[in-house]
Amino acid sequence: MSNKKDKVKKDSRVIVISGAHKDKVGKVLQVQTNLNRVIIENVNLRKKHEPKTQDNPDGAIIEREMPIHISNVMLEDRRKKRPNILTHQSAGQ
Repeated sequence: MSNKKDKVKKDSRVIVISGAHKDKVGKVLQVQTNLNRVIIENVNLRKKHEPKTQDNPDGAIIEREMPIHISNVMLEDRRKKRPNILTHQSAGQ
């Protein structure tokens, strides 16, 4: 039996199925297999304060995508434009 983290890969499209960002669709930017988390484009955005540096003398407040747990996402079926429900069938059927 394979894990969900084996199926969700970088650049695949997923749908968030639970949590504050439910029903949002996005592309996977990064998979953190050791933490069981994924970073999805334009989902779970948080503001981060950048300090003043020589390159950016005024500092900045930027928005970044933060990781969410892999159990809260499901692969998107592009043909049907809905979640791809992965089922396991027994050998007798």
